[in-house]
Amino acid sequence: MTVITGTDTAKTRRTLTAGGASVDYYSIPAAEAAGLGSFARLPAALKVVLENMLRFEDGGRTVSVDDIKAFAEWGAQGGKNPREIAYRPARVLMQDFTGVPAVVDLAAMRDGIKALGGDPQKINPLNPVDLVIDHSVMIDEFGNPRAFQKNVDLEYERNMERYVFLKWGQEAFQNFRVVPPGTGICHQVNLEYLAQTVWTDKDQNGKEVAYPDTLVGTDSHTTMVNGLAVLGWGVGGIEAEAAMLGQPVSMLIPEVVGFKLTGQMVEGTTATDLVLKVVQMLRKHGVVGKFVEFYGEGLDHLPLADRATIANMAPEYGATCGFFPIDGETLRYLRQTGRDEARIALVEAYARENGFWRGADYAPIYTSTLELDMSTIVPAISGPKRPQDYLALTDAKASFAKEMEASFKRPMGQEVVVKGEDYTMSSGKVVIASITSCTNTSNPYVLIGAGLVARKARALGLNRKPWVKTSLAPGSQVVSEYLEAAGLQEDLDAVGFNLVGYGCTTCIGNSGPLQPEISAAIAEGDLVATAVLSGNRNFEGRISPDVRANYLASPPLVVAYALAGDMNIDLTTEPLGTGRNGQPVYLKDIWPTNKEIADLVNATVTRAAFLKKYADVFKGDAKWQGVKVTESETYDWPATSTYIQNPPYFRGMGKEKGTISDIQGARILALLGDMITTDHISPAGSFKATTPAGQYLTERQVAQKDFNSYGSRRGNHEVMMRGTFANIRIRNEMLEGVEGGYTLGPDGAQTSIYDASMAYQAEGVPLIVIGGIEYGAGSSRDWAAKGTNLLGVKAVIAESFERIHRSNLVGMGVIPFEFTNGETRKTLGLKGDETLSIGGLAGGLKPLSLVPLTIRYADGKERTVPIKCRIDTEVEIEYVEHGGVLHYVLRNLAQG
Repeated sequence: MTVITGTDTAKTRRTLTAGGASVDYYSIPAAEAAGLGSFARLPAALKVVLENMLRFEDGGRTVSVDDIKAFAEWGAQGGKNPREIAYRPARVLMQDFTGVPAVVDLAAMRDGIKALGGDPQKINPLNPVDLVIDHSVMIDEFGNPRAFQKNVDLEYERNMERYVFLKWGQEAFQNFRVVPPGTGICHQVNLEYLAQTVWTDKDQNGKEVAYPDTLVGTDSHTTMVNGLAVLGWGVGGIEAEAAMLGQPVSMLIPEVVGFKLTGQMVEGTTATDLVLKVVQMLRKHGVVGKFVEFYGEGLDHLPLADRATIANMAPEYGATCGFFPIDGETLRYLRQTGRDEARIALVEAYARENGFWRGADYAPIYTSTLELDMSTIVPAISGPKRPQDYLALTDAKASFAKEMEASFKRPMGQEVVVKGEDYTMSSGKVVIASITSCTNTSNPYVLIGAGLVARKARALGLNRKPWVKTSLAPGSQVVSEYLEAAGLQEDLDAVGFNLVGYGCTTCIGNSGPLQPEISAAIAEGDLVATAVLSGNRNFEGRISPDVRANYLASPPLVVAYALAGDMNIDLTTEPLGTGRNGQPVYLKDIWPTNKEIADLVNATVTRAAFLKKYADVFKGDAKWQGVKVTESETYDWPATSTYIQNPPYFRGMGKEKGTISDIQGARILALLGDMITTDHISPAGSFKATTPAGQYLTERQVAQKDFNSYGSRRGNHEVMMRGTFANIRIRNEMLEGVEGGYTLGPDGAQTSIYDASMAYQAEGVPLIVIGGIEYGAGSSRDWAAKGTNLLGVKAVIAESFERIHRSNLVGMGVIPFEFTNGETRKTLGLKGDETLSIGGLAGGLKPLSLVPLTIRYADGKERTVPIKCRIDTEVEIEYVEHGGVLHYVLRNLAQG
């Protein structure tokens, strides 16, 4: 790292002794004493950003004294001061789905800088980067002892091209480490091992400096580590690449919403029940683009694993992050998970000295607040389409019946015979029950709770229903260590929850195929099959192409739904099944007490387990060690690869930036509704041979069984641009009653969005996408913006944007706009056959400007309305002028 000190903030540097060593740090109390403002009552989350300003103040080139003083004004103005600042995170975290395209871009930038006459070695991460391979394992095999090894073998077979490329990157780039497949989910590895809460590094003079651990990650659930008081959030791969190459993150000083927790959890409830309620409350409150900080005496009773669960789902409640300050529980967790004692001592000393400690007197100023008594929490699930669709478990059965009528518009009672089986399929049958995802699967309280449910069910003679595909994909190998130590893995195996791999699996659409006969019965009856998973995302078309209704639940409830096998059963009053003695078995008969769970957690979740499992975290198994690569400064792009291709972004790029031009005579590529997620825009799951992406692979002699998924193909722009807007559940309002990635081409006929785009681009016609509210919600996937760019889309006009996707669009040179004055696609009568022009862009566009949108309707009438340009900062103006943030960085590095 480089610590830059200006004349005004150099005097805020102090020395601290902890853990037997002395380190320097930048003191917030010293900044107050120096007359820079009053900062004592800032929320801890905001103090992290303030410290960043103190450490990098450089007289105004990127950080000025006025930027620092703006934080005092934030407090004086009741938690508001949207000043633009330049923030530098300490490190970057990646997973392989988003990491592969990021490394592809870095490799392409090395080619690009050579073409501009620059030095390829300038393309190296300046900040530490860790990439964890966790998104590639699919559940082909399940419910038997060979499932784990079979899925691992298939993972390597499918992904060897990608793994060779990543291993090349590990050797070619400095400051870049890869955590091999089969280790765990990136957020668990970050929480349990990588994160330090207080980071240390040497400055340009070789002096050790301590500062808050911060990061950005190429996964929206990077926020999980905020449970450990590490400030981090998800960004697109584009923004992450800029950060790792030394670019500051341009942001506005955020508002901070205080969420007060009181009371404590009661018998029979879990962290999942709590977080689903938190998601519902914060979505209603409105926290998009804001920090949320949790405080209150309730934290005294909230284990760090539960805090991490709440922090994990910040994208689901729409916040930039959900932060928990440092306190005694933070130190306990660091110790339990094997962190060095000297580091733990430093964390405590630094937090107390610099005002980051949450003590009994912690009472910051917040922009707004809300409160929840945790003793009011009841067992709950969420679904069937959005994380914020909270349902008390008592209401689940009735809600599904209502959804069948109102949302799915299908009859309830139809039954279809499953060929070769002695059962039928009907709407509501649970066909997937998966303990998966980063949200819950490193939380020992819910994992051991799930194991105890399995143990009690097994003892009474219950098993999963035969149509349920069950799976257990822990967040880290430590989970397997304590489940086995407690004897619970054997019980989970007995009811079908065998280990299938260490990774995200079902939550990102890697659920694998259903039994063909079950899939055929669902299709024959056009049934609403359901999935229950311990994940954070249940958007349409995400989990499985055979499943329409998806519910989020705690791991113990996932086991219970596998036993019941049907959403039409009220788990709170009806039996889950019949025991071996013919007796009905109810949920209450198999639900463990909080004491049973706590006793096993205390006995089996040990520091020794964490030290053992993370001792060789970067080494990998024999399969990873056997991946051979050739060392080279630039990548030798394999011409025949269908996984890794040199992207077109930097081809023919000149040394000078361009200008922003007005958009004239554009056509609408897609007319979309509310809550269009990045899953709708760039799906991650499987695809068929009849899709444009499938046709591309078929033409290259790739068999459909080897298609893998969109997510695994993100290193190949040809596949990904064909998959953009290709979600099987997306609905383009230009076409009535049609699902999937279709639109109208230049000839007015229905065609795929990809084919229409190619036809319009051949004619030189610019394209625009229209959306509703919360456009771009969900995952931080950069391909939702990259694909949009490659389809020739110059602008997206929506009622509102989610934070990450708006930033990604700008980073790819696509301009986001928002409707104003209450106008929407509906009030404007848009049908998709209009011609649109956007003026006011050329010659001095300012951030957040109002510009004219002129609509020429099919009947020749015209109407002009103002829309807001959502290029939010001056730096973003430059990014768009360059054609994107990576072009901006590349030109600067080539000239430097």
